[in-house]
Amino acid sequence: MANKLSALWIAGICVAFFIFQLIVPGFTDSLVLNQASVIQPWRFFSAIFLHGSVSHILFNMFALILFGLILEKIIGSRKFLLVYFVSGIAANLIAVNFYQSSLGASGAIYGILGCLTILRPRMTVWVYSLPMPMFVAAIVWVVAGFLGIFTPSNVGDIAHLSGIAVGFLLGLWFRERESKVIRNYPGFRVTIDEDKMRNWEDNFLR
Repeated sequence: MANKLSALWIAGICVAFFIFQLIVPGFTDSLVLNQASVIQPWRFFSAIFLHGSVSHILFNMFALILFGLILEKIIGSRKFLLVYFVSGIAANLIAVNFYQSSLGASGAIYGILGCLTILRPRMTVWVYSLPMPMFVAAIVWVVAGFLGIFTPSNVGDIAHLSGIAVGFLLGLWFRERESKVIRNYPGFRVTIDEDKMRNWEDNFLR
């Protein structure tokens, strides 16, 4: 399936939702994830597009566009959307058991990060102003998430950890499916120069 830049479309929807949150009374309350989600299940989906502040949406959209476009380029738009929504909804299904209310695309974005970690573990990324391989960054994010659970804050660390865990599983599933294709069709081979791929990834992230 051709790359349709779904990551950019999702970012645009999140920005549109945020504008409605600012100008439409009751908009956030009607869509946020809370205890009413048990009888209003659309909240598990709608809360993915809501954000609590300007800084919240800016950080999330930066990560979504940066890492989302890379993942979408690798696996295509259909699988990218699968990662985004399955990770986001799964994170909300878990988060609702721990928080009175929550909102944001973070669970879905962490799913993107988890999937990308499995598919491109050596890709260089910057975390806390330090360059490191993607798999090391994932360890940092997971450790920070676990520590955050025991630190009072407004950050949904349980949702983050849930999202990245789902992303890991989906990444493993995609890798296994790709391996089966190669095993079942031994005459079909795609040769990729790993050095060129890493150089492209490094240049893309600059």
